[in-house]
Amino acid sequence: MFNYKIKIAYDGTNYSGWQIQQNSISVQEKIKTGIEQITGEEVNLLGSGRTDSGVHAIGQTANFHLSKVIDKGKFLHSLNSVIPHDISILDIESVHKNFNSRFDAVSRSYIYIITTSKNPFYYKYSWEINWFKNYDLSKINLLSKIFIGKKDFTSFCRKNSDVENKICDLKEFRWKKFGDKIFIYVEANRFLHGMVRTLIGTVLLAAKNNYDEELIKNIIENKDRETAGEAVPARGLFLYKVRY
Repeated sequence: MFNYKIKIAYDGTNYSGWQIQQNSISVQEKIKTGIEQITGEEVNLLGSGRTDSGVHAIGQTANFHLSKVIDKGKFLHSLNSVIPHDISILDIESVHKNFNSRFDAVSRSYIYIITTSKNPFYYKYSWEINWFKNYDLSKINLLSKIFIGKKDFTSFCRKNSDVENKICDLKEFRWKKFGDKIFIYVEANRFLHGMVRTLIGTVLLAAKNNYDEELIKNIIENKDRETAGEAVPARGLFLYKVRY
């Protein structure tokens, strides 16, 4: 068997997320169907992780096995021609037969985009917050640093999560402004369901209400989703990069 890794970008607006689900359209399903159409083989397409409904990706990765060697250039062209226009396979490479795009990943990073002015071309890919226009990001970056490190993030994942281990090692969480846009970068070894959007929502809640650092620390220690802020909208979130 031959193992291939692909890098994927997609607009998540019209999908229920990455993972195949009953009675809904997923990114994974569209790519898997395209591979099988081209190769005539049934494949198990393994993604590096899930993205929720409406979340986008710049650098999602996945791998699959085939019984034969393929011409990667021709395969890339053929696959992009049969999958929907809002999904793109950016690259393909041969990898070791035991490579697993999910379990071999050492970190994942996300970018979230906030805009401070109304623009119809930004709407699908950002969240507009007018009060944030003149906000000093130095304090919000100080609040975000509290999350850095290996911690229990129970307060920031969905209550119905079936994952028992809530410990994640958050490596970076920073905010930077460019004109009327704020880019938020978050990187960790792993993320829980809904974690990135809830982290951002919690920091925004603290910033808007002028909460101090102790409140953030208490939310982490409480391990209670009810104490954290609301999750920000999915449309501003992008899976940026998966590191191996």
